[in-house]
Amino acid sequence: MQMLTKFESKSNRVKGIAFHPRLTLLAASLHSGSIQLWNFQMGVLVDRFEEHDVRGISFHSTQPLFCSGGDDYKIKVWNYKTRRCLFTLHGHLDYVRSVYFHHEHPWILSASDDQTIRIWNWQSRQCIAILTGHNHYIMCAQFHPKEDYVVSASMDQTVRVWDISGLRKKNTTAQPLSFEEQIQRANSGQADLFGNTDAVVKYVLEGHDRGVNWATFHPTMPLIVSCGDDRQIKLWRMSDTKAWEVDTCRGHFNNVSVALFHPKHELIISDSEDKTIRVWDLSKRTAVQTFRRENDRFWVLTAHPELNLFAAGHDSGLIVFKLDRERPAFSVHGNTLFYVRDKFVRAHDLTTGSDASVISVRRLGSQFVQPRTLSYNPAERAVIVTSPADNGLYELVHLPKDVGSGEVRDSASEGRRGTGSSALFVARNRLAVLDKTAQTIEIRDLENSITKTIKCPVQTNDIFFGGTASLLLSCPASVVLFDIQQQKIIAELATPLVKYAVWSNDNSMVALLSKHTIMIANKTLGQSAMVHETIRIKSGAWDDSGIFIYSTLNHIKYALPQGDNGIIKTLEQPVYLTRVKGKVVHCLDRNAKPRAIAIDPTEYRFKLALMRKNYDEVLHIIRTSNLVGQSIIAYLQKKGFPEIALHFVQDKTTRVDLAIECGNLDVALEMAKALEREEIWARLGQQALKQGHHKVCCRGLAS
Repeated sequence: MQMLTKFESKSNRVKGIAFHPRLTLLAASLHSGSIQLWNFQMGVLVDRFEEHDVRGISFHSTQPLFCSGGDDYKIKVWNYKTRRCLFTLHGHLDYVRSVYFHHEHPWILSASDDQTIRIWNWQSRQCIAILTGHNHYIMCAQFHPKEDYVVSASMDQTVRVWDISGLRKKNTTAQPLSFEEQIQRANSGQADLFGNTDAVVKYVLEGHDRGVNWATFHPTMPLIVSCGDDRQIKLWRMSDTKAWEVDTCRGHFNNVSVALFHPKHELIISDSEDKTIRVWDLSKRTAVQTFRRENDRFWVLTAHPELNLFAAGHDSGLIVFKLDRERPAFSVHGNTLFYVRDKFVRAHDLTTGSDASVISVRRLGSQFVQPRTLSYNPAERAVIVTSPADNGLYELVHLPKDVGSGEVRDSASEGRRGTGSSALFVARNRLAVLDKTAQTIEIRDLENSITKTIKCPVQTNDIFFGGTASLLLSCPASVVLFDIQQQKIIAELATPLVKYAVWSNDNSMVALLSKHTIMIANKTLGQSAMVHETIRIKSGAWDDSGIFIYSTLNHIKYALPQGDNGIIKTLEQPVYLTRVKGKVVHCLDRNAKPRAIAIDPTEYRFKLALMRKNYDEVLHIIRTSNLVGQSIIAYLQKKGFPEIALHFVQDKTTRVDLAIECGNLDVALEMAKALEREEIWARLGQQALKQGHHKVCCRGLAS
């Protein structure tokens, strides 16, 4: 498991942090008193709000709102679109530690040092319940994601679970109230604040030896995790009648600030004032991984409700990270896509859509980590699956004879295993394995026996297929084409660190993908073009016509061989392209599910035909497609094709400009007559003079 940092910012100490459920927004409340609004995908500070010293912060799931609770005892509700505070809720008598919107009702839950939890209706701007019972500062209170429960953590060393079903029934009554009920409700408002039955304590969980800093519910199971100043993380289970302690995770050596459940995996993530973020196995309650910072204590941690992202606030800013790569391991051969999902290698027929498991890789490594790459050998019908588990593992397994038969092979018992950070087939009966630490490349046969060991000629981070018996070596500032048999460098190309190499269908071209750069080169690394993107490049595949189609975090785009690029489609979530065929892009989503996306290839095929001077194709596209717009006209003018641009223009002024530019006097004369403007006639006369067209020249100069 590794921490993949997606965004980092430097600031004063971050005490509160919240992801927007749908947008790429992150709110951070600083010790200095300001609220920062970040677009974490682009790494841009969107806005700043400075009205009070803030600790807790929360986004509303559907409205353009967020709320903040601060050291001035106030809760403020903000509209981030209009960039102003809408109103302030008064009532707490001490610091407000945490605030949360309810996922359905118009409620805000706040926890305070005044030893109370309050539930507010933000639409009526009233406090609708006060939960009393803790006898020390309340550090955190959160709603249950589905049930009518609240969990709270306090410095009185207890965790409390509150039943708020009475409050929901009272505030969401469907039937109209009788006159007596209305009078009773009006008169009971004051009594509700103290002796109410709207919110009652269901359980008091005792077990921590010091104050409890955080408690939260599991998204789907009846579990609670809590952490505190006793440096422990405790797991609790609930039933309808009781709650009890299940286990304790020990390992932090200072106060634990936050502990929460991973939204999608059986993991607990915690951060602490001991300057570490730790990951724990939920079922075994054992430590899985520890990530340390040199100088910064962690104060807050949150998980994105939808994406595999976490954000942590520390002494000098915040960090957004994920714990595993989401790019599925895959390989395409012909019409078959081999990919890894749910601990199985699967075969997906891109034509029929049939899908079957062929190999189980559940025992790949002591702790299962999503495999990183998959290499397929069609001659031997074998795959190599590599995983970053246990400092790098690979398994070589032969596929069942009939992929659709339902037979599933187990890689642990039927495969051959070895260690290495990268492994792939380089010939029919040879595979190459990179040992990154020793900086050696082992050439092995299909029995997994070493036939040759080569010392890396350059500092190598990764290896990719480079043609038969050749490898592409990814170096920090270049990529090297290396001949395995001669053991010599054939070519080198300067490029940022290459993460993936994608070969064209005929292996004549290769696209080298870095974080923000695509380098397009021929098979001997002769550079053809370079494309730069401001946001991360995720994947790519070659079109049959030789155009590279690639995906970023939010677009599918194209790159022509000479470097022109453009947008084909906007994405809501990133996808990983596997094949492009005609008007269909085949891809895998972040859940490793195959998808087919329809695209319109007209624009890039039109530009490719222009580049290759295939004017018959250009004319065919003009006649049969609805290719319009200022961008295509500007592109044609820029590339020196004003006569083609004329086909797309209806505006008379633009048509006369283009007609004069390309020397089409008939169209220019027609437009000049329609417009009857002196300066146009003058320009037309000059152009006619150059061409020796005396009649038009005389008419133009006379005007």
